[in-house]
Amino acid sequence: MRVRDRAPVAELADRLVGGEVSTDHGVLAAHRTDEAYLTPSGWPLCTVYAHSTADVVETMRWATGHRIPVVPRGAGTGLAGGALAEDGAVVLSLERMTALRELSVDDRLAVVEPGVITADLARAADEHGLMYPVDPGSAMRSTLGGNLATNAGGFRCFKYGVTRESVLGLEVVLADGRVITTGHRTSKGVSGYDLTSLFVGSEGTLGVITGATLRLRLKAVGPRATVAAYFPDAAAAARAPLALARGGLTPSFLELIDEVTLRALHAWQPLDLPGDGVALLLAEFDGVDADRAAAEMSRLCGKLNAVATQVTTDGAESERLLGVRRHALGALERMGRTMVEDFVVPRSRLGDMLVEIRRIAARHDVLIATVAHAGDANLHPTLLFDRTEPEIPARVWSAADDMFRTALRLGGTLTGEHGIGTLKRRWLRDELGDDGMDVHQAIKSALDPLGIMNSGKVL
Repeated sequence: MRVRDRAPVAELADRLVGGEVSTDHGVLAAHRTDEAYLTPSGWPLCTVYAHSTADVVETMRWATGHRIPVVPRGAGTGLAGGALAEDGAVVLSLERMTALRELSVDDRLAVVEPGVITADLARAADEHGLMYPVDPGSAMRSTLGGNLATNAGGFRCFKYGVTRESVLGLEVVLADGRVITTGHRTSKGVSGYDLTSLFVGSEGTLGVITGATLRLRLKAVGPRATVAAYFPDAAAAARAPLALARGGLTPSFLELIDEVTLRALHAWQPLDLPGDGVALLLAEFDGVDADRAAAEMSRLCGKLNAVATQVTTDGAESERLLGVRRHALGALERMGRTMVEDFVVPRSRLGDMLVEIRRIAARHDVLIATVAHAGDANLHPTLLFDRTEPEIPARVWSAADDMFRTALRLGGTLTGEHGIGTLKRRWLRDELGDDGMDVHQAIKSALDPLGIMNSGKVL
């Protein structure tokens, strides 16, 4: 820590109610980045471990007084560089704010602090016959605060929606330390502007979320039914989601795994699946008509020239099949460093985008493996490169540039759930336009006039 910074850091430590301040080099190293493989420009001033909303209030008041930037942070599982700490910033860690303040069966809601792990809330709801449906791939590690910051989606968003659809209200600490509550805990409510939706997905650039009232749902009745459909390639598999939608079928889980990813999975561990050179479409149906819906999906996939289909209601077999998708990134990471992307195209253009990804991979000589939340055409291409590369190579950036611009040309959007962060700032104006960017800047300036909230991200 620099000598000139000791006095203000000591002052901050004195003001905290129950939180802690660390300037330890190892702590700062662990908190200066996330999982986007981007290198921060410098080193943070300190890490604050907040234990309560009061700690966040005091941190923001202190930061405003000294005009020091603040980077809110959860578990650091983000993939867009949203938690990168700029030089001299305070990293505000919310991972120790882990209270489940309330779980109401009658009102079907939970009130949580931002450090609660996503899977822990799901388990708590399950014990009461309820479910928290948001299921990102990092659910066992990611915090609800991080999910709220990026509007995370995951495996069940086709049927149950992304994080925003499960948020009733928020507690937010503004840049100057004021605390506001947004939304409601009732089934309906339209008082004032929809500030809840404004803060969800804002990536810590407008305020710090210190509490959330989340909607829970009744657990689906009856056994689940899982369908695995194998196609000659990913573009062929991409025809199935439209056919399912036209047939009125809404699986709770609908995931596409391309042939490159499936090959990596086969190389990692033996899989009792058809061999190399096929793409996989995985679906799970819940509810009283799960069996019928699964049988109908199998029939539709057969008409679309699936190589093979498999239907099961056995719980263990279902978990084995669904685990193929959950382990995809782990299998790819064994092959080298990864740059995991996230964008959405209209459902009708999913196949076109998959074809374009193959062309882009060949043009830039980059290995690209793609998985997708197929129901809503949210693609996650993973660009692989050698572990010895100190930075993301230029050809990988060029391939990413081509993919994002292609997604926008097809009527899509830059991100469905990972956020803009640092990684995608260069492309945001292409999507929003000059006037849209001006409106974003006006909102940012109104809520954060000093520009200290996660500066350098999104805008």
